[in-house]
Amino acid sequence: MSILTVTNLSHGFGDRAIFDDVSFRLLQGEHIGLIGANGEGKSTFMNIITGKLEPDAGTVTWSKRSRVGYLDQHADLKKGMSIRDVLRTAFQYLYDMEEEMNVLYAKMGEAEPEELDKIMEETGQIQDALTNNDFYTIDAKVEEVANGLGLDDYGLDRDVHDLSGGQRTKVLLAKLLLEKPDILLLDEPTNYLDVEHIEWLKTYLLEYDHAFILISHDIPFLNSVVNVIYHMENQQITRYPGDYNEFLRVYEMKKQQLKAAYKKQQKEIADLKDFVARNKANAATSKMAMSRQKKLDKMDVIELDAEKPKPTFQFQTARTPGKYLVETNELVIGYDEPLSRPLNLSMERGEKIALYGANGIGKTTLLRSILGEIPAVSGSVQLGEHLHIGYFEQELKKESQNTCIEEIWNEFPHFTQQEVRSALAKCGLTRKHIESKVQVLSGGEKAKVRLCKLLSKPTNLLVLDEPTNHLDPDAKAELKRALSEYKGSVLLISHEPEFYEGIVTDKWNCEDWTTKVF
Repeated sequence: MSILTVTNLSHGFGDRAIFDDVSFRLLQGEHIGLIGANGEGKSTFMNIITGKLEPDAGTVTWSKRSRVGYLDQHADLKKGMSIRDVLRTAFQYLYDMEEEMNVLYAKMGEAEPEELDKIMEETGQIQDALTNNDFYTIDAKVEEVANGLGLDDYGLDRDVHDLSGGQRTKVLLAKLLLEKPDILLLDEPTNYLDVEHIEWLKTYLLEYDHAFILISHDIPFLNSVVNVIYHMENQQITRYPGDYNEFLRVYEMKKQQLKAAYKKQQKEIADLKDFVARNKANAATSKMAMSRQKKLDKMDVIELDAEKPKPTFQFQTARTPGKYLVETNELVIGYDEPLSRPLNLSMERGEKIALYGANGIGKTTLLRSILGEIPAVSGSVQLGEHLHIGYFEQELKKESQNTCIEEIWNEFPHFTQQEVRSALAKCGLTRKHIESKVQVLSGGEKAKVRLCKLLSKPTNLLVLDEPTNHLDPDAKAELKRALSEYKGSVLLISHEPEFYEGIVTDKWNCEDWTTKVF
């Protein structure tokens, strides 16, 4: 049975086409991985099928009474609501049914016998619906999902207005999972989850009875939960049964077959053109030449899609710093209350260190304390001599209104326009991306603009907070290569061990220092 039918969908931004006459059906129970390079339109696709964005052409039709759940990272969470309050709103339809049942109970005292029978029948149906939908175990379900995603680390009575962007996203994800819609639409749900909670989500999705569409650049996670791949490329969406590895096998095989057919046809075209050129003026062979020309005119010419630009990252290295880059003395990090015990840490020149541990224990807070962005609760941080630090933040404080060119030029005014364009192109951005405003780019393209800034200046210490969020597999692999070859030092937070393994020389488990109880 089809849950969603998309017919002749076309859409674009300005002169940049995203979809061209796309049609497909989503079937009940399918677990779909929606993949494609940064900027191919995955998030735009989600916005169109949820009705947030009107397509230029085509129709989007959901089956009747389908409940669609979308992880909207920009949803508004009202000040004064606790995490628990927000999670309970997942069951609002059940609370409404309970209210309806209570109104019916109130009518019973004054009802005539015939009406009373109808009321009792109706209340019985509502009572059955409440029981079947686990209304009386809501609090237990809230606790279970909150614990699975690590929300209990923040305290379920905490005001959602006090949470960071990543923490709010986790709350919205938990609420969505509690709603159990007929179809889940998930856009990069693992970006703000640590390894333990990614494992919990993996188990949850494997057992999920309904359909879901998942956008994720976390290939091991994607591989473990999907049974169908929708691949977005060159304004089209192609369906591949199986997981990501099976998609890659079939996709590469089709690409090689197409290249072979193209090569064979190009040789045939060259031979036909040569024959026509040599024989069309000769009376004896002109008929044969005309026949060859007709064959050329009728030929369905194979066209190869233009290769997408792949990023090339090369970090510049500044002068050699002193032996010790960072030393802390009895450092206690935190905001209103301590997040760590007193820390005596040191980082030496040449080290590449990954910070790992559960969300909410202070990994980002430690980085920002070391950089002097937030004051320590107590203790001190000593930075080494001749440091040139490049910092990649997990969350930007505000959206840029600049074009990509302006964004780079503002920071590097001595660059020529050609140098700005070249720097952005090396990060895998096309001319249309480069001339667009940053705010209309995809998450992965925005990350590439920010990486462009780091690549454009000499550094000897890179401080990176979840740099792989939103990056497609090609960009992620290239970033790993560039960091491996980087001659400076690296302090890195990542929820993907498969990314930082092979790069780092040491790992710091922040759970060893935290004041949080696990």
